[in-house]
Amino acid sequence: MTTYETVLAGREEIAASTMAFHFRKPAGFSFRPGQAIDLILDSRALEAQSGRHTFSLVSAPSEPELTIATRMRDSAFKRTLKTLPIGEHVRLEGPSGSLMLHNNRSRPAIFIAGGIGVTPFMSILRQAAADKLQHQLVLLYSNRRPEDAAFLAELEQLERENAHFRLMATMTQANPSDRPWHGASGQIDKTLLRGIAEEWPAPIWYVAGPPTMVEAMRRVLNDAGVDGDDVRSEDFYGY
Repeated sequence: MTTYETVLAGREEIAASTMAFHFRKPAGFSFRPGQAIDLILDSRALEAQSGRHTFSLVSAPSEPELTIATRMRDSAFKRTLKTLPIGEHVRLEGPSGSLMLHNNRSRPAIFIAGGIGVTPFMSILRQAAADKLQHQLVLLYSNRRPEDAAFLAELEQLERENAHFRLMATMTQANPSDRPWHGASGQIDKTLLRGIAEEWPAPIWYVAGPPTMVEAMRRVLNDAGVDGDDVRSEDFYGY
């Protein structure tokens, strides 16, 4: 992979304990929606831990900046990232990853995201809206509480604006919560997936999230009768 120099352009909190970081797009850098980068920080500030971390890109290729989003765990890398001065120079490598939208527009894409695993799908959905893509896109988005759901308001807006996109968000621990939630609750289960497969026949399934969630969803899809060849997944380690 090619190494690029860039600078931190901004950061913001986007959900509980979750932040987005914006970087200038280096000259010559290109990627496809759903791909990732390795962000490289000065390892001297990381208490002997690795100065490299892989992040899916939230931004679409058509956007002028590169954006990542992450849960802010108490790790040396995350602490260093959080306190980087705006304008600080960093390096990135990429792009990498193959969790990209299939080309056959006659087959719907059904995305299953747990928590911040939604990031590669944000890039796909943003670019699909910009391109007015004719793919039928469905996102099953599971979080504990509404305040934990990164990009929820944007996803609701994308659904209103894009007739080819359907958002199905569910909360597993909606109460207690600081925000009211009137949508679905509970886990993504076999019954739900079978119903979706009946409404959108012959889909390609995409799963992203922590390894335990991805493994569980693969089992649920298998139990629902989904062919393993129609499932694409990506594990998010230590995010």
